[in-house]
Amino acid sequence: METPLSRKLKNFVPLTTADRDMLAEVLEPSRLIEPRADIVEEGEDPRGVNVVMSGWACRYRQFEDGRRQIISILLPGDCCDPHIYLLDRRDHAIGALTPVAIARIPGTAMVELKSRNPSLDLAFHREELACAAIQREWTVSLGRRSGVERLAHLFCELHARLAAVGLADGTNCPMPLTQPDLADALGQTTVHINRTLQDVRAAGLLSLKGRRLTLLDPEGLRRLAKFDPSYLHLRAARDAARGLEAIRP
Repeated sequence: METPLSRKLKNFVPLTTADRDMLAEVLEPSRLIEPRADIVEEGEDPRGVNVVMSGWACRYRQFEDGRRQIISILLPGDCCDPHIYLLDRRDHAIGALTPVAIARIPGTAMVELKSRNPSLDLAFHREELACAAIQREWTVSLGRRSGVERLAHLFCELHARLAAVGLADGTNCPMPLTQPDLADALGQTTVHINRTLQDVRAAGLLSLKGRRLTLLDPEGLRRLAKFDPSYLHLRAARDAARGLEAIRP
């Protein structure tokens, strides 16, 4: 059975039908989370691995005065940390940005699955390493990229990740993030985000309409962002990037 999780993992390791069936068997039934609600709270005892089946979520930290930093964006197929059950306490919260269907793999089931299936064990390890690489790239963005470069890089990354799980249509993909979401992810104000969006639109690099992102000039956007998809370690993302190279506005 194909699931968003198996579509994601097969970017790291080829999966057989038996592999996909094993993944489907350990996933508990999905539960629906309303937008802007917490999926898990900071400080909870993590007894299982949450998997995004549909919708968009985020990891975040929030101060008592209300300031929030989005640490990462979670898309369909993403694990909310495949080894989180090894810890005693969750050090961040996970919230729904849109309506989200979330499934869970109990920690004990995850341990048994990986012990029985070396291919899936390798896939989960590679997925976790890719997540760490994404986190490093976000650190680079916050520390060294300009505001417009940060925004361009985030859009390039999200398009590539969505392409990897079959959720991008050529140069088009969903983009439900609000300007406050973008500000919290990129360490900027909403006023700055608004101005930056106007700049990249005026440059003819992208279009945002009806919660959809269109890359009007994919190569130009990648050059602006200094975006190299190799850090994602996703075969489908690399294929999508190569395919976009031939597209011109």
